[in-house]
Amino acid sequence: MADHQRIHPVPEPEQEPPVQKPTVPLVPRGSFRSEKGDPERQQLEPPLRRRTIPYYPPLKPPKKRICSCKRCLCCTCCLLFLLIIIIGALAAAFYFVFQPKIPNYSVDSMRITQFNFNNDMSLLFATFNVNITARNPNKKIGIYYESGSHLSVWYTGVKLCEGSLPKFYQGHRNTTVLSLNLSGQTENASELLQSLQVDQQKGSIPLNLRAKVPVKLKIGKLKLMKWKFLVKCRLDVDSLSANNAIRIRNSDCKFGFRL
Repeated sequence: MADHQRIHPVPEPEQEPPVQKPTVPLVPRGSFRSEKGDPERQQLEPPLRRRTIPYYPPLKPPKKRICSCKRCLCCTCCLLFLLIIIIGALAAAFYFVFQPKIPNYSVDSMRITQFNFNNDMSLLFATFNVNITARNPNKKIGIYYESGSHLSVWYTGVKLCEGSLPKFYQGHRNTTVLSLNLSGQTENASELLQSLQVDQQKGSIPLNLRAKVPVKLKIGKLKLMKWKFLVKCRLDVDSLSANNAIRIRNSDCKFGFRL
């Protein structure tokens, strides 16, 4: 008996389902197609390259320069503070070693040798002789009175006469009496005469004596830089008559100095 041929069914190759086009539009109606693009063209066409703008972060100041500035400022403040401490220590040492004291000045007496007007009362001629006492109370400091000093006598803001101090040296704890001649002339003196007569009737005439004296201090053997003594004395006298005794009712002198 012949063998029966076995026939096996051959499976048919699987067929891929056909690509279906999307029925629902990817881009809603009313919107631009450029927002999403055509899905068919997206699969076929390569994506477009966009030109990107490089991003540059904002510039920041270098930290090293800021740190160096802070360090320089800190060093400057420290040096100034140290310098102030050194100057204060030297000033304290100078004060305790030499014990500086302010000089004293006083107007002891005044005599008028000339005080008259011209014929039309437009000019006033005045000559004063003033005795001034200068005291140096310091034990270790001497005073050199230099040339270029200036003294003046004023009445109601008007300068009556002027002069200067002689050049001399005043030693430690020394008292010197100076006799000074001051002279001058005043213009437009008619109004001054009226005010002077009123004060003379009261028996009290206010005068101001001002002095600017350049000096140099001597400490031991060291001669320091030049200073300028400023002296202001307020005087009340009973009269300004020539060749008469003038009595000083009140005298108040103030002292100052500057470089």
